[in-house]
Amino acid sequence: MLEIRDLHVKFHNRDREAVAGASLSIRAGEILGLVGESGSGKTVTAMSVAGLLPRKRCDYSGEILLDGKELLHADRAELRSVQGREIGVVFQEPQSALDPLMKIGPQVEEVLRVHTSLSREERRRRAVEAMAAVELPEAETVYEKYPHQLSGGMLQRAMIAAAVIASPKLLLLDEPTTALDVTVQAQILELLKKLNRESGVSMLFISHDLNVVRKLCGRVAVMQKGLLVEAGEAQEVFHHPRHSYTQRLIAAIPTRKRKEAEP
Repeated sequence: MLEIRDLHVKFHNRDREAVAGASLSIRAGEILGLVGESGSGKTVTAMSVAGLLPRKRCDYSGEILLDGKELLHADRAELRSVQGREIGVVFQEPQSALDPLMKIGPQVEEVLRVHTSLSREERRRRAVEAMAAVELPEAETVYEKYPHQLSGGMLQRAMIAAAVIASPKLLLLDEPTTALDVTVQAQILELLKKLNRESGVSMLFISHDLNVVRKLCGRVAVMQKGLLVEAGEAQEVFHHPRHSYTQRLIAAIPTRKRKEAEP
């Protein structure tokens, strides 16, 4: 479904490549976790897939294929036809991703305004349905609210509603639970599982939290300093990591025994 082949990205103001020859694939209906520390190249990889690379500020090469359609070198018009409609994106901090001066409802339905000829009434109906589907309480009321009137968890649900309203093939989720407390984080993970199960949407889930990835993802890819150092079935990677960097990441996962031993 998604194929990334030998992706290289180097920003003009950096000495080394942000992504150095990464190749990975996501199958239809699969949730793939992409893990690694800050600066490892995870977000740049996702930006490349989403068509959000600042092309004038970097050199890039390779191929990114979505159902055979090449995206990395596509022109802006072709990318705009894919963004939102075939690829949805959920960012880490909805507070900064959402327009504070615009009501939630119109922001959720923005993709429909850009990519369809639906009437205003039909867009509103679909937006309310999408918000209800991501378990936002009183979706009709939330439609009329502004971002500052919602909690972090509700804002993230609104972002997910906006990302899935056009039934995309692929969701890119960049640290979507990092800013949330543990209880809300668990609710969002369950919501993502439900969306994947019921709609079959594929997901690239980016995180530095291996506990979260282990709960959600069927396969895992590990990045270090722009390199893809390991990839495989989640259970195999977590129980039998081959690369020393993956071994260190897994060894650093907090466990009950470690917490009890802390002073």
